[in-house]
Amino acid sequence: MARLRTWTGIALAGALCATVPWMAGCSSTGGKRAEDARKAAAAQGRAAVNTPRWTFAMITHSGDGDTFWDIVQSGAEQAAVKDNINFLYSHDDEAQQQAQLVDAAVDKQVDGIIVTLAKPDAMKAAVARARKAGIPVITVNSGSAESEDFGALTHIGQDETIAGEAVGEELNARGRKKAVCVLHEQGNVGHEQRCDGIKNTFDGTVQDLYVTGTNMPDVQSAIEAKLQADSSIDSVVTLGAPYADTAVKAKQGASSDAEIDTFDLNAKVAASLQDGTLGFAVDQQPYLQGYQAVDLLWLYKYNADVLGGGKPVLTGPQIITKDQAAQLEEYTQRGTR
Repeated sequence: MARLRTWTGIALAGALCATVPWMAGCSSTGGKRAEDARKAAAAQGRAAVNTPRWTFAMITHSGDGDTFWDIVQSGAEQAAVKDNINFLYSHDDEAQQQAQLVDAAVDKQVDGIIVTLAKPDAMKAAVARARKAGIPVITVNSGSAESEDFGALTHIGQDETIAGEAVGEELNARGRKKAVCVLHEQGNVGHEQRCDGIKNTFDGTVQDLYVTGTNMPDVQSAIEAKLQADSSIDSVVTLGAPYADTAVKAKQGASSDAEIDTFDLNAKVAASLQDGTLGFAVDQQPYLQGYQAVDLLWLYKYNADVLGGGKPVLTGPQIITKDQAAQLEEYTQRGTR
């Protein structure tokens, strides 16, 4: 596979032989035997370890029907099978309700919590209660700036400002002059950081467009009206894969020549990149976010291991264009990219 352009990342630890020999390829034969055993166990729904059956809860800010979070959850569930974890997943796109779900996990005395901090102020007390109860917490996807202050072991995801800056550089390379950044969830600090990052590096102008992400017809109407009102807009950037197709429909309705680009990747986005409907996408590897969150909690419980050295463990951003999309099509079809 051709190397994807990656703006930043932190390498995940690969030398675990000293503490967990079966986890890494410690020899030419031992590593293969361990890998074969893990694959067989996963295929049969069995754990690949004999550690206690701890219970981990993941609580995210996902709304209903968000395919991005299906991929995160899938990665987490796969790691949970391997690590003999009883995995509980819940979500709510309203911050107060999400905080209550964290409180409920604390009341259940789970052994670890994975949580998103899209609206960190509303989540601070709930995370503090988990830490006071002695429950280790890992933050994922959103909240990298607040994770350490909140007492989390580490944060797994992409730096949203850096991701936005990567988009700005890509727009420059494509000769774009005027962009619209479509924010579909007001109050989400990560979304604000993405748009601000674009402004940091883009040589042209960027206008923010706030829409109600739970109402796709309204999203389409808002983007279409924006494009009709200003024919000089030559790029529309959506902040989530489901909104890219809606932006394409808005472009067609407005008879606009603007390029549609998006954050996040799924099968529809990959196909649209290949046929030229979309210009590029920014991938943060959601499957990896879910998988590593569970795996790192397990490693902490088993061996007190922590990754990141106080810094986020970055899973993106990666700019995906037509050529890379073709290479990733198999993985998007099976729902792991």
